[in-house]
Amino acid sequence: MQPTLRQLEYAVAIADRRSFHAAAKACHVSQPGLSDQIRTLEELLDARLFERSRRGVLPTPAGVEIVRRARGILAEVAHLEQAARVLNKPFSGPLRLGVIPTIAPYLLPRVMQAARRRYPELRMRLHEARTAELVEMLQRGELDLLLVALEAPLDGLTTVPLFRDPFVVATPRAHPLARRKRIRQEELRTEQVLLLADGHCLREQVLSVCESAGADELGDFGASSLATLVQMVVNADGITLLPSLALPVEARARDLALVQLAKPVPARTIGLAWRPTSPRAEEFRALGEMLVPAESRRRSGQRERKA
Repeated sequence: MQPTLRQLEYAVAIADRRSFHAAAKACHVSQPGLSDQIRTLEELLDARLFERSRRGVLPTPAGVEIVRRARGILAEVAHLEQAARVLNKPFSGPLRLGVIPTIAPYLLPRVMQAARRRYPELRMRLHEARTAELVEMLQRGELDLLLVALEAPLDGLTTVPLFRDPFVVATPRAHPLARRKRIRQEELRTEQVLLLADGHCLREQVLSVCESAGADELGDFGASSLATLVQMVVNADGITLLPSLALPVEARARDLALVQLAKPVPARTIGLAWRPTSPRAEEFRALGEMLVPAESRRRSGQRERKA
């Protein structure tokens, strides 16, 4: 006998949740049924896979290796299913898209609207999280595609850049820099900068720009979102850099001033990322082409309103 896919799924679920009870619930099976399957798997492999203790369930050294290989097998099976679906009818069925919080609320409403219009049989399932978590979920086969800033570590994923997202200086309206038309990066020297909390890739990108200009991070504060960051700028003496993508939403705050940076303007690159082995690469590239015109239209509209 050989291990079954169901047994491998159960082993991965236990390793992820560190609990037989939680794994059984996630797999929609009774706990005794799941335990029996794991016991059978251990007998087939002649190896103990999990160690039970008062603190929970831990994979043994053998369990760690078996679970690692099981993830790969399950991912390949998922690819097989996806390949069959794409060959039969592309742009149909579920697409699990991971998006970072500094993109999701500003771009996703347009993405979803355009996708529903162009691909009515495609079912997008969205997951919002920080880049590191999304990359892990993608590698585990829990997501199909990421919409992220490509400057972040992406562990060898296939990437396609979509558009640049320039940074803009945000200050309290009473700040001396608020009266400027443009600011050179070196003029940020000695300024106190408010940033997002650790783990946000945007924090690292903005911090890199500010440190090269000689600016200092303000205290130990770390915002959980751009909305919080904007409110902190309005009510504090510090400044920050905001991505242009967020301005139609976040620039509505009262007493907030926005000033353009002089060329060369620092920016992040918004793009798509997926596993190199994914059979849906052509679908993903087509979706990317759909996003670029939508973003170009938004920017064109902004320029027209300003004019």
